[in-house]
Amino acid sequence: MPINSIIAQANQDVITFEFGEFRVSTLSEKMSNGNPSMLVGASQDALQKYLPDGTFPMEVNAFLVRTPDKNVLIDAGLGQKLFDNLQSLEVTPEQINVILMTHLHGDHIGGLLRDGKVAFPNADLYLSQAEYDYWIKSDNKQASNMLAAYKDKLKFFVPEELGSKENNLFPGFQGIAAYGHTPGHTAYLIESEKSNLLIWGDVTHVMAIQMALPEVALAFDSDTKQAIESRKKIADYAAKNKIPVGGMHILFPAIGNIKVAQEGYEFRPFCECLGF
Repeated sequence: MPINSIIAQANQDVITFEFGEFRVSTLSEKMSNGNPSMLVGASQDALQKYLPDGTFPMEVNAFLVRTPDKNVLIDAGLGQKLFDNLQSLEVTPEQINVILMTHLHGDHIGGLLRDGKVAFPNADLYLSQAEYDYWIKSDNKQASNMLAAYKDKLKFFVPEELGSKENNLFPGFQGIAAYGHTPGHTAYLIESEKSNLLIWGDVTHVMAIQMALPEVALAFDSDTKQAIESRKKIADYAAKNKIPVGGMHILFPAIGNIKVAQEGYEFRPFCECLGF
């Protein structure tokens, strides 16, 4: 996708790109500083090389995909700026038709409830069966409350493997297995008029080191080995097939290209020429 496919920047937290007939907006929720102590498998030399300040920026994003007939929200962030960001695009919560969940950590489901009630009353909520099975048995109140509130809106599916031609959700949207960060962690492959975008959720958290060294994991990955395997597989597939990626913890504008590098991979944001 060429850089001139940027449509507009609604505000400092929202930017919109064009993919075929679809418009994809990055909705930035929060920026904070992360602590390298959460990293697993990073040597001191690697930390000094890739995180010389002893910290890293931690972004939280959600994405809105507007198709000719649907408004699709991918994750709901923390809920801190989500509704203001949607309003800047003149989209109301009632106009969201579908919510696709990558997984159910708190920084992805925070915007699904407002005052304990369903925030998106007209939306079906898609969730991998494995993710649901994991969280419904947990004692996490935030996830339990959300699942209870949306119980009549839930739609379960089994994510496909990369390269599958099955359109297992609805036209233009495919759930992709990206297990490891959580047991049912899911990425979403979007296609319109031969333009593709892979929203990969939490395949990475710290791009500065996990692109060059994809074997570096996080302490809160549910399965470290599986998370590393998913990261390598997905990054390699995106690079070889020239599919742009977007992520919930990639710095704003959070969408760009992956390239195979001398060490691991390299991420190039679409808007770097605009000062991002």
